[in-house]
Amino acid sequence: MRALSIAATGMSAQQTRVEVISNNLANMNTTGYNARRAEFADLHYQQVTRAGTINAVDGSTLPTGVQLGLGVRAAAVSVNLSQGSLAQTGGDLDIAIEGRGYLEVTLPSGLSAYTRDGSLKRSGEGQIVTSDGYPVVPDITIPDDARSLSINADGEVYAYFSDRVQPELLGSFTLASFSNEKGLEAIGSNLFTETASSGPANVAAPGQDGLGTVRQGYLENSSVDAVLEVTELIEAQRGYELNAKVLSAADQMLGATTQIR
Repeated sequence: MRALSIAATGMSAQQTRVEVISNNLANMNTTGYNARRAEFADLHYQQVTRAGTINAVDGSTLPTGVQLGLGVRAAAVSVNLSQGSLAQTGGDLDIAIEGRGYLEVTLPSGLSAYTRDGSLKRSGEGQIVTSDGYPVVPDITIPDDARSLSINADGEVYAYFSDRVQPELLGSFTLASFSNEKGLEAIGSNLFTETASSGPANVAAPGQDGLGTVRQGYLENSSVDAVLEVTELIEAQRGYELNAKVLSAADQMLGATTQIR
């Protein structure tokens, strides 16, 4: 009774789909979050009769064979790289990336991580860090007596002082891009790390080498479409129910077989 195991794989696949959708909805207000989508592939096939087999009766070949599928499996959870809308905040250290690119930060382990969450903060030492306290690369320190900050589209950070007319250039943000951004590994806290699939980071100034530009006073909203996600959730729920009915029907057929006298 293959239908039992096949329906079970279908239920497991739809459960995975629901889990991905629920994570998207949970992060619909997360800054810089990109929606995910579960992708599936069919399992192996049992070749009962192979196509092209010679027919023993007249020597002709069979145009089609008998291939019985064994179910479905989760193949990948793909990231939708479309940019979310920009929300104006007015914060001096709130920046949004318009286009491709990630900010690079340094983890406590010394490794690099990458993020599109531009809600930056100022540490007690004046260093520009993320909300979790990870320093942004390259290191930029804000003087204690700085009155305000200005960040242009090229990522240059200027500080204004009460006793000076001209601003002081403190440093410049850089952006990182990857050959395969979908191959980045999400580690939580809006951070990603590079993998062998993503390729090494290509670091350049904003606006160069196909990278996006920086906009001060804005943050990138989540790209989750709540209406689309709820529609997907209903489809996944119906798919789960259909597979459950197949499981129930297979159980009844198996029960009828065992009751034959």
